[in-house]
Amino acid sequence: MKVRVGYGLGARRAVTRASLASLVDGLELRGFDSLWLSERASAPVPDPIIGLTFAAARTERLKLGTSVQVLPGRNPALLAKELATLDVLSNGRLLPAFGLGNVVAAEQQAFGVAREERAPWFDEALPLIRRMWTERSVDHDGARFSYRSLAIEPKPVQQPPSVWLGGRAPSELRRIGRLGDGWLASFTSPAECAAGRVLIEHTATDHGRSIDPEHYGAMVMYSHDVVPDWLAAALRTIKADADVHELVCVGVDAIRRRIDEYLAAGVSKFVLVPLDEPDIWAAELDSVAPLLDLQT
Repeated sequence: MKVRVGYGLGARRAVTRASLASLVDGLELRGFDSLWLSERASAPVPDPIIGLTFAAARTERLKLGTSVQVLPGRNPALLAKELATLDVLSNGRLLPAFGLGNVVAAEQQAFGVAREERAPWFDEALPLIRRMWTERSVDHDGARFSYRSLAIEPKPVQQPPSVWLGGRAPSELRRIGRLGDGWLASFTSPAECAAGRVLIEHTATDHGRSIDPEHYGAMVMYSHDVVPDWLAAALRTIKADADVHELVCVGVDAIRRRIDEYLAAGVSKFVLVPLDEPDIWAAELDSVAPLLDLQT
């Protein structure tokens, strides 16, 4: 099993050019696997495609992931072109990951899709994006989109890029089995990942598909000191019975222990998410760099 350790930015804090450049350059220099940018229209975080394009221009090796990008509400043809272009310009380093989007009212309003319509939109759009990446032209008649001989260029370097999906609910896990190439879990314990993987794989088998066993990942939030009260409260709105310390690691030793637990559950790609993001990343990255010894 190949272990990969990347970094992600949360969805709360504004990112300056200098701080993002410091993070990107530090990850590339130290041999981290990937950078993942989240999407929140109503928060000061950078748009993931724009931010990852910035990262692509400064690096040669670092992989570029969305954690996760909202699909419902987007034009699949234009999104297919944007992501294919990024894959071409980065020489095949794109790691697209999609989700339904945050359920808060501000986010739903921004994307313009009613909550009950998000899943049907997603289920129609994702297969279309894959077809646009791989087929010379696309014909399609659906509930939301209709195309005749639509040709999207350029095609991505990866043919096609593996698409990771987020989510924790059983319906979301079954969607991964039906449509996804991998699972990027968040706010999910190792035990929950182990159970989720079983459901994903059973669903994939039922649909004549399989998921690469190395395409299971987890977002790992961490702090060097304590779990902030604001985060503990937020986690309990997501999971009422949450054990905060099961979802947030305190200290590098705790991160290593948690990674070992995830590995036992069959998860091998990790996205570290610091709760306090520094402006200058060198010292922060050096503090967790020993975890790169896990990469094989």
